Amino acid sequence: MKKYFYFLSLLLVLTSCTEEIKFNNPAFQTLKDNVFWRAQSYSAHIGTNGRVVIEGTLGFEKVSLQTASTAEKTYFLGVDDISKASYFNTLPAELAEFSTGTNLGDGQIVVTDFNTETNTISGTFKFNAVNLKEGNTDKSEVHFTEGVFYKVPLEAAK
Repeated sequence: MKKYFYFLSLLLVLTSCTEEIKFNNPAFQTLKDNVFWRAQSYSAHIGTNGRVVIEGTLGFEKVSLQTASTAEKTYFLGVDDISKASYFNTLPAELAEFSTGTNLGDGQIVVTDFNTETNTISGTFKFNAVNLKEGNTDKSEVHFTEGVFYKVPLEAAK
């Protein structure tokens, strides 16, 4: 009887020890003003002009990153309107639009991998964007740090 008890105990221990692993593949996440922000949906596309737009959306919020090309390099923000980053909140009570651009905000987008076989793009980003609504004293800037987009699928040109 003791043998059955030990065998059943061992069997119970072995079968109850499961580990659920959840992979973030693909992913689009960042820290928005030092608060974790993970997109529920994400996409990327190459425009007819060769520019890449990578977007992540969480409810009413959207982060949009634009680079001049798919080349694996660092794109500096706040220099021109070709490589830029934007944040939009379309919730009626919190309407806001923040962006970088020519002499507006700063930051960088680093494309670390453009995989032509799987048609995905990966990289990192960080930026400080300025509120485009002049005179808004509630929030003049938004800060994104430690941003990552990983294996985001590229769609056909828009």
